[in-house]
Amino acid sequence: MKRISSLSKSCALVVLLGLSLTACQTRLSQPTVSLARQVTYGDNKAVETVTNEFGSTDLQMIAEKMVGSLLEDPVLANRPTMTLAGVRNKTSEYIDTKSIMNSIQTALVKSRKVKFTRSADEMQQGVDELQRQNQSGLYKAQGKAKIGNMAAAKYSLEGEIVSIVKQNANTKDVFYKMTLKLYDVEEGSIEWQDEKEIRKTSKR
Repeated sequence: MKRISSLSKSCALVVLLGLSLTACQTRLSQPTVSLARQVTYGDNKAVETVTNEFGSTDLQMIAEKMVGSLLEDPVLANRPTMTLAGVRNKTSEYIDTKSIMNSIQTALVKSRKVKFTRSADEMQQGVDELQRQNQSGLYKAQGKAKIGNMAAAKYSLEGEIVSIVKQNANTKDVFYKMTLKLYDVEEGSIEWQDEKEIRKTSKR
């Protein structure tokens, strides 16, 4: 009887220990939610006026202007191939020029009036994939992407953004100008060009 009683106590202790560990694991795995700050969603198209530095509204205005102008130009009549080149930032602040070009590219791709090839900074990933399919020995011949069949870009889209800043004790005026050019890769000629100007003024 004593032996049975001792065994029962041992079993009970093991069960309690297991439940305790499970409870600890459950508490540790639960995420901690902080209620110190409230987060709300806003209209991503609303005019952003937090500062007079380059912001989301400026990006959207530039992209809409450039896309609208380019889509109206006959240079896209036969759905040519195009690649993105860099945008030189000649302002005194950090501007994500790649984001501007991505917005322009997205709208142009959706229009189905142009085909984009890989840009220079995207090319290595394409080369790596071609080599993996053709040199690794992992793929059967049928269905492999063949080396040497990439479509070359007929046009290159590139540009620059500049700014002029003037300020005194009470007012700060910032003028931005984005210029975009479409170059014929073979001839080096400019086949389309447009620009967008933005002025922002803030008072203390």
